[in-house]
Amino acid sequence: MPTVVTDDAVSLNYLDEGTGPAVVLVAGFCAPATTWMLQQKALVGAGYRVLALDRRGHGASDAPTHGASMERHGRDIANFLSEVGVDEAVLIGGSMGANTIWSYVSQFGTDRVRAIVSVDQTPKMVNSDDWSNGFYGLTDSNRTSFFDSGIPDTGHGRPQWKSVPALLKLAFALRAMPKMASPDTAPMKALLADHAAQDWRATISGTDRPYLMIAGRDSQFWPAAHASESAKLSSGGRSVVLENCGHAANMDRPNEFNAAMLKFLDSID
Repeated sequence: MPTVVTDDAVSLNYLDEGTGPAVVLVAGFCAPATTWMLQQKALVGAGYRVLALDRRGHGASDAPTHGASMERHGRDIANFLSEVGVDEAVLIGGSMGANTIWSYVSQFGTDRVRAIVSVDQTPKMVNSDDWSNGFYGLTDSNRTSFFDSGIPDTGHGRPQWKSVPALLKLAFALRAMPKMASPDTAPMKALLADHAAQDWRATISGTDRPYLMIAGRDSQFWPAAHASESAKLSSGGRSVVLENCGHAANMDRPNEFNAAMLKFLDSID
């Protein structure tokens, strides 16, 4: 698999398939790039070049002890786009991968960005008086210790992988996929804590590119209303809620997800 090297000497693995306008896929916390397999096939079939990135510490990429922050992960996106020579891309991020994209935009702007798709990720994890769509139970008073024992069971949503056809497809397609990264290492714990502390609403408000916020109606982590509320932050915002769908929307409901994704891409051509 091809790799690029960041400006702090970290090797990042990526998948590259197809020809046409570029779409960059960024997976969530602990997830490898290969979890986008079902989207990659759909996008290539629709005439796109698809690049799926393993973030540092994820998949087959290097896992250094440094750079465990959303700022650095956003900078990695900038390094990646530069190294692969992509001057204009649709950026699609799942979960933490979506906020990695907003980190990139906050630092480097949208010159290389054609559009953005956020997959079931609230822009602000901490609930507050002006934002009730954060992680269930996470407040400023418990933020520093909330994830000390890992990602808690919120008691919300539905079990992951309830969509059996999708699971069977993934089990067949991803037999040789890199393992999910361990959330228990010091860098990954630091990354999750930093992720939880961020608020990307101002970045979204200032974006000048179209963006789509996709939510799973039965997300285990936060209310689906985060999508419509985030779409209101800028004139280019749109939202879709997938019914009978958990947090990992692209894997839980791949057909419905792909239809929403491709409809949005068609609308910006």
